[in-house]
Amino acid sequence: MDYSKLITIEPGKRSGKPCIRGMRITVQDVLEYLAGGMTEHEILHDFSELTAHDIKACLAFAADRERKLFVAPA
Repeated sequence: MDYSKLITIEPGKRSGKPCIRGMRITVQDVLEYLAGGMTEHEILHDFSELTAHDIKACLAFAADRERKLFVAPA
C-alpha cells in the first residue's frame, strides 16, 4: 500500500510525529488503540474523521519502518 499521501509529517504538529492526512491523530495513536484491543470498527466509530484506508495506511507505515530497521550483527 502506498501510504505516502495519507501519512504526513509536519515539524510543528504533534512534535513531528507521523499523522494521518494532516490531522492531529498520529500513527502511534492508531497502533496503540489496536494493540490495546480496539477493533477497526471501534476506532472508526470513535474517530469519525478516519477511514478504514487510514488505519491500513498506519499499519503499512509501521510495517515499512520495521522492515527498514537495521540490526548490527553480534
